[in-house]
Amino acid sequence: MDVDAYSVMHRRSWDRLDFLSRRGKLTGAEAEELVALYRRTSQQLARLQSHSPEPELIAGLSAVLTRARGKVLGTRSGAWGEFGRFWTQVFPAAVYRTWVWWATVGALFVLLSAGLAEWVRGSGAARELFGIPPDNSEITAPGGAFETYYTEHPNDAFAAQVWTNNAWVTAICLFTGVLILPVLYMLVMNAVNIGITGGLMAEAGRLDAFFGYILPHGMLELTAIFVAGGAGLKLGWTLIDPGRLSRLEAVARQGRATATIALGLVAVLFVSGLLEGFVTPSTLPAPMRIGIGLLAEVLFLLYVFVLGRRAALGATGDRTVHSLENPWQTTPSTR
Repeated sequence: MDVDAYSVMHRRSWDRLDFLSRRGKLTGAEAEELVALYRRTSQQLARLQSHSPEPELIAGLSAVLTRARGKVLGTRSGAWGEFGRFWTQVFPAAVYRTWVWWATVGALFVLLSAGLAEWVRGSGAARELFGIPPDNSEITAPGGAFETYYTEHPNDAFAAQVWTNNAWVTAICLFTGVLILPVLYMLVMNAVNIGITGGLMAEAGRLDAFFGYILPHGMLELTAIFVAGGAGLKLGWTLIDPGRLSRLEAVARQGRATATIALGLVAVLFVSGLLEGFVTPSTLPAPMRIGIGLLAEVLFLLYVFVLGRRAALGATGDRTVHSLENPWQTTPSTR
């Protein structure tokens, strides 16, 4: 099947179905037309699902049918319905669609941090390059600056502070992504900071404390930053390679997806802020604190790769279906 030709052939009727689905009160003739278009489009969607490799085409058309079905049945989704749809379909689908980008960012970030940590631990040249003084006991000793950073402020105030800071970092990664270089700079600087700190703690024989304080909140927090960085870089790459769409249309579409991710990450970072404010500095044993952080990370990944994959590839919705003029417009074909 030539998906592009099929889409062009039926786009007018799909546009009409979407228009009628969004209207308020319909005349008798319009109601009959709505039902007929709904039935015909359902059959066309079934055919596309069996032949088309274009997930965004299927997702956009599915969303139009969902809206039309609500109109046919005389139901309307209220604010709570839209709220639930955002968290169960729109946001996880947007994150899932960029997973290759943010997984790559995460892998490179970890490799850079680990490499720097190893270099700082065993190299005087690294210390000289980064201006690290010979004596770092104020940072690495038990009760030093590394540990007191997490305990010197009240838990709730500290949680709010890190939430605000992390939200700012992810916002920079997301919305300067179109320029690419600011995102790369932000990610590299964060990797350098973690690498240097890890190297100093390793040299002091305190890697257990380093991971005990970093991992409870850091797994989810860094994943959110990776998602932001990956989505931002994808936005920048869309400007370079817009595919079959015009550059303006492609960037606008990816920009809406980026805005969706930005909104959803606010909640993810809120959870990581609670972990950093209340779990990381707690008196719980380190394995228990790390276990809580690991649980939060696993739940987020399951959320993305189960709900997000289903929404992105199946019939549950698209990240921007409510704002796309032509939600079934295809992306570059892989045929």
